[in-house]
Formats: sequence, C-alpha cells, structure tokens
Amino acid sequence: MQNIKINPYQFLVLVIFFTVGTGILIVPSALAAEAKQDAWIAAIIGIGINLLVIWLFITIALWFPHLNYIQVNEKLFGKWIGKTVSVLFVIMATFYTSSLLYYSATFVATNIMPNTPLVALHILMIGIVVMGIRLGLETIARSAEILIVVFIVLFLILVGFISPQIKFENLQPVFEVGTKMIFQSSTYFVTSSSVNAIVLLMIFPALINKMKQAKKYFFIGHLIGGFFIFILTFLSVSVLGAEDTARQIYPGYELAKRISVGDFVQRIEGLMGSLWFIALYFKTVLYFYASVLGITQILNLRDYRPLTLPLGMLAVILALVIYPNVVYQKVVEQSIEIFFSVFIGLFLPLVLTIVYAFRKNKLKQEPDSS
Repeated sequence: MQNIKINPYQFLVLVIFFTVGTGILIVPSALAAEAKQDAWIAAIIGIGINLLVIWLFITIALWFPHLNYIQVNEKLFGKWIGKTVSVLFVIMATFYTSSLLYYSATFVATNIMPNTPLVALHILMIGIVVMGIRLGLETIARSAEILIVVFIVLFLILVGFISPQIKFENLQPVFEVGTKMIFQSSTYFVTSSSVNAIVLLMIFPALINKMKQAKKYFFIGHLIGGFFIFILTFLSVSVLGAEDTARQIYPGYELAKRISVGDFVQRIEGLMGSLWFIALYFKTVLYFYASVLGITQILNLRDYRPLTLPLGMLAVILALVIYPNVVYQKVVEQSIEIFFSVFIGLFLPLVLTIVYAFRKNKLKQEPDSS
C-alpha cells in the first residue's frame, strides 16, 4: 500500500517540528507554573528523559524494520489483541489531531482574529491538513524541508531581538522549588513531546530509505526540538519572570509583543506567529497521517485517501465538543491527556517489549510481512 520513501534529512525535519509542535506554545507556561524560575532546568531534565523514551521507540521499530507500528502490534500481540492496541493508538492520534485544531484556532481567535468563529478556523486548518495528507508523505516532507529554514530564521530573529531584555535576577534563586518539584514539572514536557512521538513509528523506519542514518536523526531531531523549547522557556522566565510566564497562555507570543528595537522594529508578533503555525501544522499532519494510515491498515484497505475527508470532519466535531473553553482545555490537558499519553505512548510499548522478550526466538524464525 505504501511505496513512498523519504530521506533521513526529511525525517529529521519532521521530528523537529513534531517535538516543537505545541511545546513552543504551552510548555514554558506549564513548567513555570510548578518549577517557577527553575523552569529552564526542568526543560533540560525533560530533554534527557525524552531521549530515553526515543531510544525505546527506536529499539521497538528496529525489531521489524520493514513494518510500521500497527503491523508490529499485530506481529507481537496477535491479530485480535494487536488490533485492539492499534485501535487505542488510532484513537489517541485522532484525539490529538482535534486537540491541535483547537490549539491553532484559539491561538488565532485570542491574538489575531477575535471575531472569527472557532468552527471557521477549525475548518480552514483541517482543510490544509487534509490537502497535505492527500498529496502524500513525500510532499509533506519536502514542504517541511523548505519551511524549516523559515522557522529557524524567525526563531533567531525572536531570540536576537528579545535577548537585550533578559534579566538574570528573574532566574534566581536557583533550585528554590527543590529537585522533586523540578522533576515533577518536567513530566509535562515529556508527555507533550517524546511520549506522543510514538506516532512517528508509522514512518520510522519502514518509510525511510536509509535506516541507519534515520536512527541517528531521530535522536538529533528530538534534541534540536527540545533545544528550541528550552531556549523559549529560558527567555520567557528571564524576560517575563516566572509568575508572569505561568499566567500567560502563550508566553512565547508575549515575548514577541515586547520586542522593540530603537522604536523602529516593534509589533512584529504577527510575523512571529508564523513560528507557531508552522510547528502546529506539521505536528497536526503527523497525528492525522498516523490515524488515517492506522485505520487503513486495521481495516485492510488499499488506499487511505478516501478516509481523509470524513476523518477530518470528525476531528473538527471533536475539537468543538471536547473543548468548550480554554479553562476546560487546561484541565483536560493536565489530567486526562497526560494519562492517555503515558498509557498509549509508554505503558503499552513497555508491554510490547516484554512480549518480544518472551517471543523473540520464535519470531526470528518467521518471515516479516509488510
């Protein structure tokens, strides 16, 4: 069904965008809410834990390098249990697709177009997501190759223009909240980036033409994406202060508002908003691709494209129903979503590892099927 291949660099860029994703919008605020001025330390710890989770995913993927995650589930758990686990995986990917639709729509409605109905913004976003998926993974990857340059340039502009406003006293005293609280706050970073990266196993390594290089780039991409979030967290706390960062829904956007160079370069937050749109778009596309391709393989269909429009409509409905307002979204995000991510993206892969340990010798005698 899938004869397409992308190169390792394209995969690297997709990993970066997936890691940055919503993290560049909401992680600084979430970390500062618990770790206070030590939020930047929590980000560093989160990056370290993330790399361990990515190592687990790479290990699982390389057991059967010609199969994607749905196929690995059925290979190890058997047909029916495997399909059940795969259904949970697809539900997670669909749920987070609708979640990111809501993020993008509320960001626009809050900061740029307050009089625009959310449903209209949802439809616009899902329209370009569906268009991208229908054009195929190769088209998505090539678009990411181009837009990563735009993303990096805009990010460097943001960092360069806001750096003169850094106040190191906002970072003091260091370790005031204690090691336990710092580690606890870093779990939110982990659940919003690396744990959910299990959806990338629908691409890695089966749809990449150079497996060994892609393995290295999986780590590097996640490290680079984590570095972007660390820098933004550091800037948010050092410029805005820990309390102001925790209060802001989008602290990164507030940083862009404060840019003022000689009363000439200012009010460029609209331009900086492109950072978040680019990252959110590619993370949404990857979730949606995982859900569409997952359903296709569970139902043994030949082509995923007929599913894109109805599943896109479902994602819009879910975005409107699940999140009635921003306050409720925060509650869901910091409770149900964390549990859901850990269960699907960490607990089940660990169970998969245990099953493989028991069945390894028998499975090595069986030919792979794609």
